[in-house]
Amino acid sequence: MHVLGINALFHDPAAALITDGRVVAAAEEERFSRRKHGKRPVPFSAWELPEQSARWCLEQAGLTPSELDAVAYSYDPALARPADEMGLHDPWDHLRQQYAREAPDFLAEALPGLDPGKVRFVPHHVAHAASAGPVSPYPDCAVLVLDGRGECGSHLAGRCTDRELTVLGTQRLPDSLGLFYEDLTQHLGFLRSSDEFKVMALASYGTPRHAGRLRAYVHADDQGGFRARPVPWAEFVPPRPPGGAWSQDHADLAASAQLCLEEAMLALARWLRERTGEDALTMAGGVALNCVANTRLWRESGFRHVWVQPAAGDAGTALGAAAYVAGQKDTLEPMPTAALGRGWSDAELRAWLERAAVPYEEPADIAETAAQALADDGIVAWFQGRSEYGPRALGHRSLLAHPGKAENLERLNAVKGREEFRPVAPMVLAERAGEIFDGPLPSPHMLFVHDVAAEWKARIPAVVHVDGTARIQTVDRAQEPLVARMIEGFERRTGLPVVVNTSLNTAGRPMVDDPRDALECFGSAPVDLLVLGPFAIRRGKAFA
Repeated sequence: MHVLGINALFHDPAAALITDGRVVAAAEEERFSRRKHGKRPVPFSAWELPEQSARWCLEQAGLTPSELDAVAYSYDPALARPADEMGLHDPWDHLRQQYAREAPDFLAEALPGLDPGKVRFVPHHVAHAASAGPVSPYPDCAVLVLDGRGECGSHLAGRCTDRELTVLGTQRLPDSLGLFYEDLTQHLGFLRSSDEFKVMALASYGTPRHAGRLRAYVHADDQGGFRARPVPWAEFVPPRPPGGAWSQDHADLAASAQLCLEEAMLALARWLRERTGEDALTMAGGVALNCVANTRLWRESGFRHVWVQPAAGDAGTALGAAAYVAGQKDTLEPMPTAALGRGWSDAELRAWLERAAVPYEEPADIAETAAQALADDGIVAWFQGRSEYGPRALGHRSLLAHPGKAENLERLNAVKGREEFRPVAPMVLAERAGEIFDGPLPSPHMLFVHDVAAEWKARIPAVVHVDGTARIQTVDRAQEPLVARMIEGFERRTGLPVVVNTSLNTAGRPMVDDPRDALECFGSAPVDLLVLGPFAIRRGKAFA
């Protein structure tokens, strides 16, 4: 059975393909269109479909649209209600619902040969949930979904038994932990539905002195639900203009909201643990990208295992919708990796370089070449294999640097054009992680924070956040042998078994996806070495 999943309605449009219960491909439209998040989450953009990523998924499997058994669309307009009935203030939301109802015909036009009768509407939070539990490493698990909104809710609690999802509870709008955090993001001068991770980073610089007052607006109940109503943020701190300087007051408000979010999530997880008795918690929804909260759940919720969908935001609902429909006919397999996007052969990469007339080398061991450049304190753009599905660079489209130089945090933020308070992440071999970091291990998807051991903080200062934590990525040498060899080569030269890893892009741009993107980023940013498959391009030679 071939099922194409589609996310399109709000933001982060994406497509995913499941064949006979196996995840074949998944990609976000932004990687093709080069528009960050694909589009803004406004009703007027709801008609836009992930046409390029959908066509690529089909090409990857050698399928035509007519050969699909189903197309799963991650929203069900029949479940929605008028915005005012849901307590939302969006006079154009009816337009969004109309576009959703017309999605079968829009998809048939975008994918010629598709029978619009094969389009299945999957409830938004069910799609989120199916992207977590049913394709996680745990066939039996609890499932927690939290985001801004779906049709008329913002939360789902569920349970998977032998990869089959059962919904245990939901939270109706207008209560929404996602919208609570989005509103704060906008108040602090960042882009809502995009920059919430910046608020999480800023929170580490503050103290939660407003938490007591905020709890009146945001708190869990004792029935597995919560209250999260609009907050008069200006009564706490005046709004920060976009691009303006942040103050301690802004950091304190961020810290207060972060604490309230963690408390509510922890209460929901504990309720779910008590209700299901499961050892494993799986999570999805945009709120599940909050690494700090995830770690607190791992430490305090009572679950032995916490697994977060790598594409936890709306992009992941393309995979979840496909999984939900496919699981009704086929036995689902666990998601094999986050590297589900585009990739190129060595011959194709060489052709790109020849076409670009860029001087390049083909060293005997590209991992050792990169390790030497990093040991020499160079910044390395690392482009290998298939691109990642989700917002994290996991060693396929990464910028790498030396973690032992404190100034490399500022240097990388300058290269990428990012705010100075934002941290970068360490990559470490899975078998070495426990020596240096305390937290959930393994952590292959960079979705938790870990305390850095006292004796290592001075040795790897570039990756230590102001609160003494790091958002690590553990590297399994069996799955990522090239990355493992690069890290080992760096350790032989420096004594440090850690490499800085951040996404290969500049501020406001999607992560690099194809070779042209990599070459353009290399040409516009002060990167010392571009590693493109087995090939090395050195700045000194390329721009001599």
